[in-house]
Amino acid sequence: MNNLLIAPIILPLLTGMVLIVFQKNIMLQRILSLVALLATIVTSVLLMNQIRDGGIQTLQLGGWEAPYGISLVGDMFSALLLLATSIVSVGCLVYAFSSIGRRQEKLYFYPLFLFLITGVNGSFLTGDLFNLYVCFEVFLVASYVLITVGGAKRQLRESLKYIFTNIIASAFFLIGVAYLYSITGTLNLADLSIRISEIGQDGLITTVAILFLIVFAMKAGLLLYFWLPGSYSVPPTAIAAIFAALLTKVGIYAIFRMFTLVFYHEPQITHLFIGILAAITMILGGLGASGYSDLRKILTYNVIISVGFIMAGLVSLTPAGITGSIYYLIHDILIKAIVFLIGGTIVHLTGTSDLKNISGLIRLHPQLGWMFFIAALSMVGIPPLSGFLGKVFTTQGVFEAGYYWLGIIGLAASLLILYSMIKLFMNAFWGETILSVEEEKGTTKGLLFPIALLTVASVALGVGAEAITGYVAQAAEELLNPNLYIQAVFE
Repeated sequence: MNNLLIAPIILPLLTGMVLIVFQKNIMLQRILSLVALLATIVTSVLLMNQIRDGGIQTLQLGGWEAPYGISLVGDMFSALLLLATSIVSVGCLVYAFSSIGRRQEKLYFYPLFLFLITGVNGSFLTGDLFNLYVCFEVFLVASYVLITVGGAKRQLRESLKYIFTNIIASAFFLIGVAYLYSITGTLNLADLSIRISEIGQDGLITTVAILFLIVFAMKAGLLLYFWLPGSYSVPPTAIAAIFAALLTKVGIYAIFRMFTLVFYHEPQITHLFIGILAAITMILGGLGASGYSDLRKILTYNVIISVGFIMAGLVSLTPAGITGSIYYLIHDILIKAIVFLIGGTIVHLTGTSDLKNISGLIRLHPQLGWMFFIAALSMVGIPPLSGFLGKVFTTQGVFEAGYYWLGIIGLAASLLILYSMIKLFMNAFWGETILSVEEEKGTTKGLLFPIALLTVASVALGVGAEAITGYVAQAAEELLNPNLYIQAVFE
């Protein structure tokens, strides 16, 4: 049954490779892509239940025992992120059916989409630092091509910034891997944890930890987010939504994994530094979200705020804080896909992202307007929607740990989210209707269903939170007790 661990990686990978052969058969590409991602949802649920009943699951590829072979490790944190990733990828894929365009579909859109999901899923499941780097590169290479789909001049300019930033981050990632291997003689995450516990996290290892933090911060948009607002606002809507939902989350996952399993011995240095980065990120993201009147920029700066807020729970290193971060991370994957899909639909209908030129859409598109309103309330943390528990537990954990300044900044950032989203709602959906149906630049045909699907999932996550409480609690316990991970790998 441990073979379930490889299914979320193999399913999209093999399907993507098959689809390259059937480049011109668009209907077959759509069907096979959807089937592969639906199958990934099923395997993610099965894996969650297996971990709930039997603890952390491991698979040693090729029969090589850890730490010598390639290890796949599935704990509850990984499994929850796999499920959220699969649900969001299905929503964005279905949205792409009606929005991406035949020309782009023939340019290997579906294989690239599946390769991106392969890399994301692999990052969540690998138990080896070098293979984490490999999985990062898999989804980054796919994203380099996807971000240029459409070929507009602004796209190409922003894509260069995105590509160069990630190439630099990847180079530093390899440098960090080399230093860590030279110090410890291993790259298996569980073995690294043991070695560093034995030799102690001295100044050199703490410096390497800071190097890894900078690398993952660049990829997560934690303070070093200069590439993010432009990069996430130029691709087609389905691609921008999957980027906003997933790509920064892989960087967040890597920080959580490394600083709860490997570099957790000097929290007064490493975790305080993460807290400072998180606080500055929330402040700058909040100012950006509230200061702009461009729809796409408001949404991308809200991505930045959420990165800082999720990190606050990690800084606390308390059960409540970690639990809150997990809840909010799952919520944020769903909700960012929703708001980016709705934002892209607004631009599709009106031909502009400038809020000064958009008004009164709710009269012609009430479903779109109210789904956005639900998503906005959820982002702020209004009960009983999906953002509520994450905000409450994270804030509680931060206060319990004595980081009152970080908790206060998190609450202030929530107010800035509220202001920016209400501003967006009041400008785009409320007020006098400017465009008639005949004057609109596009149609919502085929676009509302995937948004509604993800909205239902988000509402269910909030209203039915009790159903996943046990899973989240187990995930938090496993993150706070690295010995559980180590024992699972070496048993």
